[in-house]
Amino acid sequence: MNIIDILHETYSALTANKVRSGLTVLGIVIGISSVIAMLAIGQGAQNSIQASIQSIGSNLIIIQPGAQQGPGMMVSSGRGSAKSLKLSDIDALNKNLTSISSLAAEVSGRYQITARGQNTNTQVVGTTPSYQTVRNLQVAEGNFFSDPNVTSGSKVAVIGPTVRDDLFGEGVNAIGQTIRIKQVNFKVIGLTQTKGGSGFGSQDDMIFIPLSTAQRYLSGDEYVTSISVAAESADVTSAVQQQITDILLLEHHIKNSALADFSTLNQADMIATVSSVTNIFKILLGSVAGISLVVGGIGIMNMMLTTVTERTREIGLRKAIGAKRRDISLQFLIEAVALTFSGGVIGVILGWLVSYGITYFGVLQASVSLFSVLLAFGVSTIIGIVFGYYPARRAAGLNPIDALRYE
Repeated sequence: MNIIDILHETYSALTANKVRSGLTVLGIVIGISSVIAMLAIGQGAQNSIQASIQSIGSNLIIIQPGAQQGPGMMVSSGRGSAKSLKLSDIDALNKNLTSISSLAAEVSGRYQITARGQNTNTQVVGTTPSYQTVRNLQVAEGNFFSDPNVTSGSKVAVIGPTVRDDLFGEGVNAIGQTIRIKQVNFKVIGLTQTKGGSGFGSQDDMIFIPLSTAQRYLSGDEYVTSISVAAESADVTSAVQQQITDILLLEHHIKNSALADFSTLNQADMIATVSSVTNIFKILLGSVAGISLVVGGIGIMNMMLTTVTERTREIGLRKAIGAKRRDISLQFLIEAVALTFSGGVIGVILGWLVSYGITYFGVLQASVSLFSVLLAFGVSTIIGIVFGYYPARRAAGLNPIDALRYE
């Protein structure tokens, strides 16, 4: 029995009951499309976060307070929760650091912002004019606040495009408008350029105010939540990071670096951390979607077992005229693989359309990768073989005499 005959028989067998074959394929289609869409969402989220981090430059070093630990506490409450960085640390770094282009302190937190009866919850960053250089921040309209604004504690603000759209409407000129943060009025003097990205670290959804103003009206103390340092180039980032550690250990009178009440993180560290988290996220999404593939595979096995039972006399007749066990087994195995492969093709197309729709309507930035497509085809083929093997073996093992007598 040649391959042409087998393919012809496969087509005839699968189209003999179109409704049953279609419903069986539907299970695979749903499973494959779910895997494609879930992996695309995970990959899109990872790309978006990495783009947000990389947009601020490859030479950035972030200094954060250490983890908060009270007396007798064995478990820390997380990096950045302690209050250990002061303005004096910034002075020490400015005096002693070499090979840096700029340095900026930050006091940040999320607050409810109101304006013209509208409101939004976003990140408010109290900082200095050098923040523009450190974080590669550009102003599209108006101006960024100046050193005199920081010295005098001016109540002025520079907002991101997303904040402008949420509070005043898309494209509206927000310069000169007033926003209210924690019951304090601030005058908008600038609008930052659109950088894109969403979620973690998106500068489009931030408000920037003078550092002294944030310490007075928002945080209420002299501490800063982080310090950003821009090295002269990516090549000297590691050396600058070590300098920062040595200077702050001396400034905080700490001899053992393991007991440091601060931590440093460079761009590569941040991307590696984000990648590890999003990879786990993608695996979780893919695993959940993969359950439907298993269900679809069980549906194929059920259909093939039913088909073997219905075609018992046909199998007996074939074996009686000389068909070998291998021919019968191969016939049913190819039928199962044909079902899953066709379902895989339709599933990939449907998964891509779902991903495109999610991106088009702005729900999330989904990105379909070649790996996910190849994975979908590979998994669909393996499912056809695995779940088609038992029915094929059962068909091949039928006794021709008993099969011919079957009613």
